[in-house]
Amino acid sequence: MRYLLIVISFIVFVQSLHAQTINPDYDSTLAKKLGADDYGMKSYVFAILKTGSNTTTDKAFIDSCFSGHMANIVRLVNEGKLIVAGPLGKNDNTYRGIFIFNVSTIEEALKLVETDPAVNSKLLEADLYNWYGSAALPEYLEDALKIGKYKIE
Repeated sequence: MRYLLIVISFIVFVQSLHAQTINPDYDSTLAKKLGADDYGMKSYVFAILKTGSNTTTDKAFIDSCFSGHMANIVRLVNEGKLIVAGPLGKNDNTYRGIFIFNVSTIEEALKLVETDPAVNSKLLEADLYNWYGSAALPEYLEDALKIGKYKIE
């Protein structure tokens, strides 16, 4: 019996170490607006863009597809569906860039990826993954759009 009381006391002590405290800076209105859960997080879809199966060397075709790719990025950002996009440095995996979509399912992200001319032409392919991150991530976009000297169109 004494052993059981010691074990129970230990369990209660350990659980108290992991007790959660309320954040004094918590803003319920902002959390709701951003779709945050109790941890300030939400579901996104993370995309890794990689070199596709189309090996054409037609410069005009490639330029056209990548011009459309950039225009599609701008459109998706303006719609609030894309919150991170950027190229990756050279690597052995043929990874070319990343997207983080402000959607919660792979199916939703797949529909968005299918609007990309570089993906449709098979110059790029996208691997999609569920990702759980800070719900505040989209908030950086307003400032991000102000710090680039040149506008991407």
